[in-house]
Amino acid sequence: QVQVVESGGGLVQAGGSLRLSCAASGSIFSIDAMGWYRQAPGKERELVATITSGGSTNYADSVKGRFTISRDGAKNTVYLQMNSLKPEDTAVYFCYTNSRPKIGWPPISSWGQGTQVTVSS
Repeated sequence: QVQVVESGGGLVQAGGSLRLSCAASGSIFSIDAMGWYRQAPGKERELVATITSGGSTNYADSVKGRFTISRDGAKNTVYLQMNSLKPEDTAVYFCYTNSRPKIGWPPISSWGQGTQVTVSS
């Protein structure tokens, strides 16, 4: 079993910044990738940013230039620095990890419970 715990959400004014953190623990031999999705009320869950074990990153067009994803491999932790926040960034942000419990085993996806980010105008 893998536990994924997010923190750092909250209420911020437009133009402000927040930093989300996500830590994975449990039956983890290695992590292929970690990242963030978000879901606004009445909308589908969408990709925000991902980062692989090799450090390759991918961002949604809507957050490029404003959000930065980073990781601490030793701590199985990923961060999302969000700057220049807009009201349309308001959503529940979910962290995920693709991890392998043992060497050679296929990766499994695990999700956190989500953290609310609210940006006021």
